[in-house]
Amino acid sequence: MHITDVIAALEAHKIRQSEDTRKRGDADLNPGMQPMRDPLTPASVLVPLVQRNDGITVLLTQRTDHLHDHAGQISFPGGRAEKDDSDAIDTALRETEEEVGLNRRHVETIGQLDPYITRTGFDVTPVVGVVTPPFETELDDFEVASIFEVPLTFFLNRENHVKQAYEFESIRRHFYVLPYKDYHIWGATAGMLVNLVDILEGK
Repeated sequence: MHITDVIAALEAHKIRQSEDTRKRGDADLNPGMQPMRDPLTPASVLVPLVQRNDGITVLLTQRTDHLHDHAGQISFPGGRAEKDDSDAIDTALRETEEEVGLNRRHVETIGQLDPYITRTGFDVTPVVGVVTPPFETELDDFEVASIFEVPLTFFLNRENHVKQAYEFESIRRHFYVLPYKDYHIWGATAGMLVNLVDILEGK
């Protein structure tokens, strides 16, 4: 898939979004599940698509183990909105600069996925951006343990979208897992990646 195909798919999705304002979220696989806090906290993440010579990759982070929210999980760079942010795109780019040191001049935003509601109470706007090498990164070692890239083709293969479940306090929760090498991509990040694939397939 070429980046022009991604842009076209996001443009078509933007038109569909204007007619359908439903949001995605952890409740997609768990009907009736409610967020843990109300009101929801606005947040944004960047979905960085890196244009490598051998194809598009998706840049992801592994969060440090001591964080209060989503500790140790695989995630996109991003975080909660701040009052000085001009919009969701500004939040995503600012947080990306702070977390992984990727300067916004290397990022061309090309669209958004569906808003995603997490069980932990975040209303997340996933902003899709094209990242053109060469670029430098500098990790905030308080929040980010490491960064890595996964070929987009891996996510486009539906066989890699595994549904799993666990039981906590007598409640069974279902979620996506996208196992890539030694990385366990699950939860909200996996849900957003499945949403990306749905959009690229025109669903």
